[in-house]
Amino acid sequence: MADLSAFPITRRWPAQHPDRLQLYSLNTPNGVKVSIMLEETGLPYEPHLVDITKDETWGPEFLSLNPNGKIPAIIDPDGPGGKPLALFESGAILFYLAEKTGRFLSADPARRYETLQWVMFQMGGMGPIFGQVGYFHKFAGKAIEDKRPLERYATESKRVLGVLDGRLEGREWVMDDYSIADISMLGWVRNLIGFYEARDLVGFDDLKNVPAWLERGLARPAVQRGLEIPKRA
Repeated sequence: MADLSAFPITRRWPAQHPDRLQLYSLNTPNGVKVSIMLEETGLPYEPHLVDITKDETWGPEFLSLNPNGKIPAIIDPDGPGGKPLALFESGAILFYLAEKTGRFLSADPARRYETLQWVMFQMGGMGPIFGQVGYFHKFAGKAIEDKRPLERYATESKRVLGVLDGRLEGREWVMDDYSIADISMLGWVRNLIGFYEARDLVGFDDLKNVPAWLERGLARPAVQRGLEIPKRA
């Protein structure tokens, strides 16, 4: 039986199955990257819902695992050398799980780095920009009379989607095979046109390749399961 008592977060979210990977998350676009990856790989894991609407990431227990106060985060009781490993940042977790399982990241060095560049594209560009569209189009930013911020982020979102659309020309997936690059982006594109209600704003239906890619991705059973984990109340 793994001993996770050294991790203060387990006092707030106790592990019922300490031998399984522990996931601390919410099914946001960043959170579902990891739950989808776990569902795709079949690794045994135990999800814990961390409610960001109640500021649960800013309590001392969660901050002990991720001092940046953001979901998702994990503890793998069977990390490198058989020792527990704690990780935060969804991109880093995707890399780790891909290496741990040998899935969804090519072993060929050139293809590997090419895949990683597209994950970085999502982390550094797509996620932050789409999130700003959500804020200014749907949430508190709607009350701001100056619409230049929304226009700026909508324009940049169109550009980012255009980059992805070009990459998908002649391809079913971002790489030749389904990979962590796709896993990193599916939840964000889905959220942009769904929850953020920005489909028309960003001209989604004018894209040639992204809509079919999104449909293919969302049709995967593991993706469907991962999008609902951790299950909200």
